[in-house]
Amino acid sequence: MTEQLYLEDSYLKECNSTVLKVEKNTHAILNRTIFYPKGGGQPEDTGKILKDEETYNVLHVQKTSGEIWHEVDEEGLNAGDTIRCVLGWKRRYKLMRSHTAAHVFASLLCSETGALVTGNQLKEDKIRFDFSLERYDREMLLTFVDKTNRILRENIPVKWYELPRDEALRIPGVVKMAKAIPPNLPRLRLVEIEGIDIQADGGTHVRKLSEVGQIRLLKTENKGKNNRRVYFALTPTLQN
Repeated sequence: MTEQLYLEDSYLKECNSTVLKVEKNTHAILNRTIFYPKGGGQPEDTGKILKDEETYNVLHVQKTSGEIWHEVDEEGLNAGDTIRCVLGWKRRYKLMRSHTAAHVFASLLCSETGALVTGNQLKEDKIRFDFSLERYDREMLLTFVDKTNRILRENIPVKWYELPRDEALRIPGVVKMAKAIPPNLPRLRLVEIEGIDIQADGGTHVRKLSEVGQIRLLKTENKGKNNRRVYFALTPTLQN
């Protein structure tokens, strides 16, 4: 089982590791990794794997049947190799900021309207959310963007930790996805924005809201009965 270092420290940019297994010449399992595998609406990390004088670009990271596979751009990795993982930090940090902003926005909208999240996707350039809202009202959605931005100016801590599954599921609002059931694990990982939101989540986040910057609404769409789609993005003002 690969040690998932990003779950403990999302700011870790490099780590030493050992190749456990290689398949298809370019797909490797490591004993520990800083690369987040695609899942939960968050795209996978990219970066590099260094072995001696050789550099392998990490193209895709995917969790399959409980194993985390790293796809690189060239052959040459072998089981037993000692390597160094180097994260594509600029991309990761933007996704971390976007993910935390998404939690604030979704929490405000869900708590004030009773809506649930019916779909979500993070990308480098935008964030997409689908909500089970009865009314299609762009002006209302703009008010939630404004409310989110006011909160994002505050230096509110963000933390992540685990709780026993039964205890975690007793927390109101801990699951905001419609028809979603958290993984059947004895302990669940929670992400808490103090005083704002707490929910089951396995992704990467910043440590305080003031790191996020601000968001802007890109567009809204009516996706049918009781389903509204919202696209927003980080403003380009924060230096990474």
